[in-house]
Amino acid sequence: MTDHVPQERLDWFTQNATALQANIEQALRGKPEVVRLALTCLLAEGHLLIEDVPGVGKTSLARAMAASIDGDWHRIQFTPDLLPSDVTGVTVYHQARETFQFHPGPVFANIVIGDEINRASPRTQSALLEVMEERRVTVDAQPHPVPRPFMVIATQNPVEMDGTYRLPEAQLDRFLLRAEVGYPDHDAEVEILQTQSKGSVVDRLGPVVTTEEMGIMIAVANSVHVDPEIQSYIVRLAQSLRDSPEVRLAVSPRASLALMRAARALAAMDGRGYVIPEDIKALAIPVWAHRMILSGEADRHSRSARDVIDESLTTTAVPADSRVS
Repeated sequence: MTDHVPQERLDWFTQNATALQANIEQALRGKPEVVRLALTCLLAEGHLLIEDVPGVGKTSLARAMAASIDGDWHRIQFTPDLLPSDVTGVTVYHQARETFQFHPGPVFANIVIGDEINRASPRTQSALLEVMEERRVTVDAQPHPVPRPFMVIATQNPVEMDGTYRLPEAQLDRFLLRAEVGYPDHDAEVEILQTQSKGSVVDRLGPVVTTEEMGIMIAVANSVHVDPEIQSYIVRLAQSLRDSPEVRLAVSPRASLALMRAARALAAMDGRGYVIPEDIKALAIPVWAHRMILSGEADRHSRSARDVIDESLTTTAVPADSRVS
């Protein structure tokens, strides 16, 4: 078995990841799997899209993740009148100095919370495209890098609601994962009522790791071994979706890379230095479903991207032993 990560480093990683999860779960009760997905995205240095109806804790999850890291975070409230320069920043001419100076926008932070991103116009949404992919902003032909680590956590309401714009496919493809919070169960909601009577839980959260430690954790996750058999498994899953008559726009090679990145982070969270098929199965829907567009035939039969991916996971052969390179 090839193990690219020393066990001591993995133990340190999982200890910090467990502490992060416990900290975040104080703000989002009864949703450990959602928090685990969000942490996987953070550790894979991806961007997270949280979609659900208002009031279920989307913004609380985003703020709790930002508060758990000892770095800078900014919140952008997306509205129909928000301009691209309100997000990225603007170059201003200073008459006294007779020079132009760049004034950075709120996107210059370690964690950027884009609240209700699909209430902004498509033009403003597209202002995030470059920074999410290249981790820099170009204004007046001058590139300005954002700090690292860098993550966009965006919340959006279901597109059927009034006052929302559908995110373009290019924007959706920039998000590593999409998560849905859902309503809490009875006991979790009672606990929410009890804890919120003492004030906002998120406001009381403190940082668990520094930005330097987060950078090391990201490097550890990137070092997790992915056997060629696992890589072949990912490609065969992707190909089965491309061949499906129910899919009009399937997953791209970039989506396959995204799934591998996320699987590495999930394996490290479980204390493993290698990816197994179960990691791929657990993440295929959160990583791929929002990138797909189904055909009219699938719509007529009320099939969802989740259904199509589930079927592909059932019919695609799984590697027998993925730990040996």
